[in-house]
Amino acid sequence: MPEKQPGRTKVSRREVLKMAGVGGLGLLVGSVGVGEVLTRTGMLSSKTASVVTPRQADQHIPFYGDYQAGIVTPSQNFVCFAAFDVTSAKLSDIAEMFRAWTEAAAAMTEGQLIGTVNDKTTMPPSDTGEAAGLTPSKLTITFGVGPSMFDQRFGLAAKRPAALADLPRFAGENLRPEWCGGDIGVQVCADDMQVAFHAVRNLARIARGTAVLRWTQEGFQRTSAASSTAGDTPRNLLGFKDGTGNPDVNDNKLMNDVVWAQAADGAGWMNNGSYMVVRRIRMRIEIWDRTKLGEQENTFGRYRENGAPIGAKNEFDTLKLEEKDASGAFVIPANSHVRLAHGDGSMKILRRSYSYSSGLDSKTGQLDAGLLFIAYQRDPRSQFVPMQQRLAKADALNEYISHLGSALFACFPGVKRGGFIGEQLFS
Repeated sequence: MPEKQPGRTKVSRREVLKMAGVGGLGLLVGSVGVGEVLTRTGMLSSKTASVVTPRQADQHIPFYGDYQAGIVTPSQNFVCFAAFDVTSAKLSDIAEMFRAWTEAAAAMTEGQLIGTVNDKTTMPPSDTGEAAGLTPSKLTITFGVGPSMFDQRFGLAAKRPAALADLPRFAGENLRPEWCGGDIGVQVCADDMQVAFHAVRNLARIARGTAVLRWTQEGFQRTSAASSTAGDTPRNLLGFKDGTGNPDVNDNKLMNDVVWAQAADGAGWMNNGSYMVVRRIRMRIEIWDRTKLGEQENTFGRYRENGAPIGAKNEFDTLKLEEKDASGAFVIPANSHVRLAHGDGSMKILRRSYSYSSGLDSKTGQLDAGLLFIAYQRDPRSQFVPMQQRLAKADALNEYISHLGSALFACFPGVKRGGFIGEQLFS
């Protein structure tokens, strides 16, 4: 047994190797903290490598900065989303984990292996290795915390932002516990799925003893290589363009109004952060595939071919919400998705959604496929919630979809070198 000293457990090198070799890292974490253990075992270096090769340069999105990457960053081809539950009772353990996650994330987004023991045969590798030799593939890793982080466990209740209010129950949703919630949410996006999966796998490995995975979901959109037009709006699995109405991320004032939380909003640690809503939406694809094209277009309020609003010619033309046909009915139907989502135009969100396919539903024999809806905003109470309430009540699309999962996370502001993600909250 290790020799005990007040406030710390002294561990010999031999014991560290033994415990690391048998998956005993989690046993050690509770005594000395994630970051210290990983450094002792070589799973993290004391200083992350920061050299980006010329081959990697155009595939590298900086991890450090005023804002977290992966929010206004142009959407990559794939997402691997992970929700974690904290298992430790110590806030100091969570801070140590985020320090370790920060160093690991910075390395992975630069296309580097984690740690310094990837060539030592007497120790487990500090990186799982499946991304070795791959470019960073525009990897971004975006971290946030859910409302449950502010319960009685960690003494953070006074720091809970008012905007991080639990989402209300929406009409018609069929939420399943296995697809909901989480103390921590991590959105990993990349142009290569193996690179994205590698990041989630290694974050989960580092978290062992402090947090465990609650649920994960992979997603995709058309790849940039497959797209015939650069920068075109991706299509969802119902065949329609998804995200046409997004605000301009290059408009800094608009982003401050729509996406970025401000210190004046009441939670100083969220300044330059954002609130992320995640919804797992199953699509009834087999029913949709038997629906007439005209009905499909009326359901969305847009033409399928080019994404233009009904009654217009081009995708980004203004919605003709007051225009009526000869019978007196609105050209864009009153219950169409685009009309209800738009409302009076004052409530905007930044959508960053991906399609998903999880094989067959064993109960029905139908495809388990749909949309991993992700949206960022400054305050969900005045943006996503009223928008979703309108949609839940009257959207014609509800006949073809079912909301199965839901989560809300307060995504931290960015971090500068020498700091760590979440330090404004956990310090």
